[in-house]
Amino acid sequence: MDGITHGRTLLLCTLLLWVFQVVSSGNVNVVVKPKVEVLKGKPATLPCTVTPLTTGTVVEWYIDLGTRTRIAFRRGTEKLVDAGTPLSDRIDIGEDFTLTISSVKPSDELNFTCQVSDPAGSPDGTTSLKVFSEPEHPKLTTSQAISAGTPSSSEVGTCETKNGHPLPRIVWFRDAKPLPEVKDKREKTYMVTKQVTETSGLITVMSSLYMQPTKEDKDSEFYCTVEYSMPGNKIETKDSNRIKINLNYPSGTIKFSLFNATVPVKEGDTVTMKCETDGNPQPLFEFTKNGADVQGKDGLLILKSVKRSDAALYKCTALDFEIDFILEKTINLTVDYIDPVNVTPAESKVVMLGDKATWQCKTKASRAHTVQWKKGSEVLSQNGTLSIQNVSYQNAGEYVCVGAVPSVPGLTSQASVNLTVKGKPVIDPPAPVRVGKEGDKVTLMCVAYSLTSPDFTWKPSGGEQSIMVEGNKWVSTLTLKTTADIINNGVTCKVNNEHGTDSMAFPLSLEQVGSSAEAGQGGSSAVVIAVVVCVLLLLLLVGLLYCLSKNNKLSCSKKDTKEVNSGMTNSSVVMELKTDKLNEEDGLLNKKNATEQ
Repeated sequence: MDGITHGRTLLLCTLLLWVFQVVSSGNVNVVVKPKVEVLKGKPATLPCTVTPLTTGTVVEWYIDLGTRTRIAFRRGTEKLVDAGTPLSDRIDIGEDFTLTISSVKPSDELNFTCQVSDPAGSPDGTTSLKVFSEPEHPKLTTSQAISAGTPSSSEVGTCETKNGHPLPRIVWFRDAKPLPEVKDKREKTYMVTKQVTETSGLITVMSSLYMQPTKEDKDSEFYCTVEYSMPGNKIETKDSNRIKINLNYPSGTIKFSLFNATVPVKEGDTVTMKCETDGNPQPLFEFTKNGADVQGKDGLLILKSVKRSDAALYKCTALDFEIDFILEKTINLTVDYIDPVNVTPAESKVVMLGDKATWQCKTKASRAHTVQWKKGSEVLSQNGTLSIQNVSYQNAGEYVCVGAVPSVPGLTSQASVNLTVKGKPVIDPPAPVRVGKEGDKVTLMCVAYSLTSPDFTWKPSGGEQSIMVEGNKWVSTLTLKTTADIINNGVTCKVNNEHGTDSMAFPLSLEQVGSSAEAGQGGSSAVVIAVVVCVLLLLLLVGLLYCLSKNNKLSCSKKDTKEVNSGMTNSSVVMELKTDKLNEEDGLLNKKNATEQ
């Protein structure tokens, strides 16, 4: 072998040895997750897979705290958690070299490195731990009142959200539309944001909104939304409460009106007149009645139980001394009324039975009105005069005269009088009384009218009696056992008082128990008679048919037949029967006649 060949062989062997060493050193592999996401307070699992494993393989976990710091290691069954680290009391390393962290904190958001120490090499892998915490609902607070049209921006409100991780973001909304995030204080609308990291590692964010509002912003609604990250690249949001700006702006118009009042206004009503402008805050208000000052409060002028004398011209004046303006508005208040009803004679009356009673009723009102006399709900007169002719006990009672203004609901006036009727008792005619049979008990009611307590006398007497009274109506009830004499002669009720007597007979009769049955039998008999008559008429018709002649002429004997044939009949009408059935019947008659001969 020459020198060149020997040199080439040596170079090739050297290269093969270097490749073997490189391959041998790369035989140990470490596999970790690039990122692990976990919620605050939950456990985190950081796997570390080492291949191939040998008896002497050592796995160590490190964290980056500015300097590389070991926190745990494992070799076979031997394991150790290093003391003096922020994780010493919350970590464990498993047989498969997985690192477990219990109750994760925001401060645990670090880079964790799993490193292998092996004769074949020392490869490692790094996992980034991400900790998430859902922030609290944002709370929006307002500042003091601000004025519209000012040359500089004013603070509208501050939005605050607490205990978030990672850093949340606050977005402002006006009338459900997001406002651009502006931090330049030279702009009319901008935001100032602050953040504070709590000792727990969680973050509190505050954002203040500054604006130069206009009058149109008085009805605008503001709120804020916090945007925050959650595991899996999710972005979630929470809305704050909604607010309106306490905005000051000048008045331009004034409004003066009746507030919560019935229209038209009537005597006795409570009237509230409200004065307001389109500015904020409301200016000072002054009230006058026909030019004279009257006392109001907070833009309200309240008149309790108004009278007709309260009808007047009312004026409200708005005074704003800061911008030096005066606004005025008037209300011409009308109060409807009705005078008390005047009844003549004013007193109640006591009238004898059959006499006459008359009253007159009058009133005055601010509008067209009506006058009605009523007894209960019944209208008796609509012209103001109540006249009762031939007074009866039923006319006794209370009568009310009602004056009303139909165009003003509830505007009424009324007065009442009483009519008392005296005289002899009057008995209501009784209804007929039927008795099932002699010996049955029957109850009779004698209804009489009398101003004073009357005396009741029943004939025949006896039985059970009771008396009830309702006003001038007296009812005597009698229950007795019927006899033949009572059924035949009836019972008499007699009533008397200091003015006279009235009596009434109560006729009694036995019920006709069999009348309906007899009527039914009579109807059945009529049907039977009708059927019998129909049968007799049918037999008569059949007999006439048998008397027909063979030539279809009316004949009842040979003599009759001959007379017809010779034209010596007195009848001018000849009946001709053409049916085969009649011919057969004629043949049968002939045969029968032949047999008889």
